[in-house]
Amino acid sequence: MIRKFLFLASLFMVAGLLCISVGAATANPDPLSPVAVVADREGKHLFVAEYTGRRIALFDISEGTVTKTLPLDRSPSGLALSSDGRTLFVTGDSPDGVVFVVDVGRWEVSGSIPVGHSPTAPVASPDGKTLFVCNRFNNNVSAVDVPEGKEVGKIPVLREPVAAAVTPDGKWLVVANHLPAGPADGDTTSAVVSIIATVSREVVANVQLPNGSTGLRGVCVAPDGKFAYATHLLSRYHLPTTQLERGWMNTNALSIIDLEKQSLVNAVLLDTVDQGAANPWGIVCTEDGKTLCVAHAGTHEISVIDPAGLHAKIEEAENTPSTAYRATTAEDVPNDLAFLVGVRRKLRLKGNGPRGLAVVGSKAYAAEYFTDSIGVVDIDPEARPVAESIALGSGTPLSDERKGEMLFNDAQICFQHWQSCASCHPDGRADGLNWDLLNDGMGNPKNTKSLLLAHQTPPSMVSGIRGSAELAVRAGIRHILFTVQPEEDAVAIDAYLKSMQPVPSPHLVGGEMSDSAKRGASVFGKAGCEDCHPQPLFTDLKQYDVGVGKGNEKGKTFDTPTLVEVWRTAPCFYDGRAVTIDDILSREDSGENHRVAPQLTETELSDLVEFVLSQ
Repeated sequence: MIRKFLFLASLFMVAGLLCISVGAATANPDPLSPVAVVADREGKHLFVAEYTGRRIALFDISEGTVTKTLPLDRSPSGLALSSDGRTLFVTGDSPDGVVFVVDVGRWEVSGSIPVGHSPTAPVASPDGKTLFVCNRFNNNVSAVDVPEGKEVGKIPVLREPVAAAVTPDGKWLVVANHLPAGPADGDTTSAVVSIIATVSREVVANVQLPNGSTGLRGVCVAPDGKFAYATHLLSRYHLPTTQLERGWMNTNALSIIDLEKQSLVNAVLLDTVDQGAANPWGIVCTEDGKTLCVAHAGTHEISVIDPAGLHAKIEEAENTPSTAYRATTAEDVPNDLAFLVGVRRKLRLKGNGPRGLAVVGSKAYAAEYFTDSIGVVDIDPEARPVAESIALGSGTPLSDERKGEMLFNDAQICFQHWQSCASCHPDGRADGLNWDLLNDGMGNPKNTKSLLLAHQTPPSMVSGIRGSAELAVRAGIRHILFTVQPEEDAVAIDAYLKSMQPVPSPHLVGGEMSDSAKRGASVFGKAGCEDCHPQPLFTDLKQYDVGVGKGNEKGKTFDTPTLVEVWRTAPCFYDGRAVTIDDILSREDSGENHRVAPQLTETELSDLVEFVLSQ
């Protein structure tokens, strides 16, 4: 349960929890993992959120050094600066998430505001009165009254809001939902961008992106408020995974949304004909509206795009008679790997894993997650783009787990850099799509599995085709990344995956199961669920024909999945047909082992669902 307390009282709590460091930055032996960066109003400093370092850094742009750090008791996941530049809002990532209110002049935390589960992407309204915060695992957005220092409302969105931007007039809030929310076995599976009216705090539109859109990470609004731009993957999941060339599996995209019409204009590919631009993340538009910058977390680059030229090309594609040399209809554009030729430059960074972005003057600054650094490159087309990577700390040797996480997210170990392991398994979990992998034949797509506990719950893959996660990791490098890597790299990826820990369920209350979930534990046994899903892993590590196979999968056995973090891994079943746990327990095609709803009372069914979702 989120604790309720007055904003002023929180000042004393925060003072007791936080240790403030002022002056020169001190050495930090742990990785820092910068994820977000924002410039001050004068353009002299950057505020940097260091996620695993659990601190905020003040970076002097002219000197290229960190001058102050501010330790926190939670990992900072996002930053927003007030319109007057005096207050920095910092989201603290945890199940009982907060927004830290930082007095910039005094360089201290002046208060904290409780919000939701795993908050991120804070956005301040232009008038400074409201702060919007994406609560990723509550699937909602908090509206915070800044003068009162308290949350005043929650706005439901679809699935895992991770990025947001507000229009200059403050009328609309644009929210990027990380993953698709529906079933995976239909004709269309894609994530949406939600448009929220800030006054009524209602979602007025869910703009569906092209089929296969998943892994949204960034969104920004043009200075004139006419368009929003969102970064994401555009996955070609309907094709068998026989090759990578020309974006056969995953492409990387930028979607353009008309905010007046509240509809999708189109999506363009950030890749080129023979090289991917994997895992687009942060995106910013310069203040004059003449440049868009996109960070590519998988290939360690920045795309610099001319938005006027981009829109002109899209309009031309919609209105120009057919030729053989370019995208000639709006439908062609998301498949044209050469569409951005002439309106985009790709600038190479020196660091690894750029995520958050800021632009000051003619220079772009990127939060380089895995090298604990700030990447700097001049985006002026007349300048020679020589990138720098400036360390935020003293540096620390990579542990096996950290190296594995870096490799897991690195598309440079993939043939032509089209994708990384994280492209289909963001944060080590699942992308919500069905893929036709070749390990168990062709023409039988399977829903992507989370890799949490994969090494502890053999066999691997939905069909159990790999005897262990170790085998699956090595097969993935060969047959998904289409490359050969040293065995030590696979060992490091194993170490990373083994180190992943479950995120506490948003269904818990104060970290504990609710009364309903506790009752559901008894129903779990009564309904026979624990026969195949015994604690603590909630799987018996066996395979069964549970009667869910369809077509050429009828009569096939499937691996018993763990129920740990099942609240996060929808859709369910091997083909992603079931969106919720209720669906699993109630559908006619759930098989006799799963369709237990007719045997239970309405209260028992509700309690059972709550117990399962609490794991």
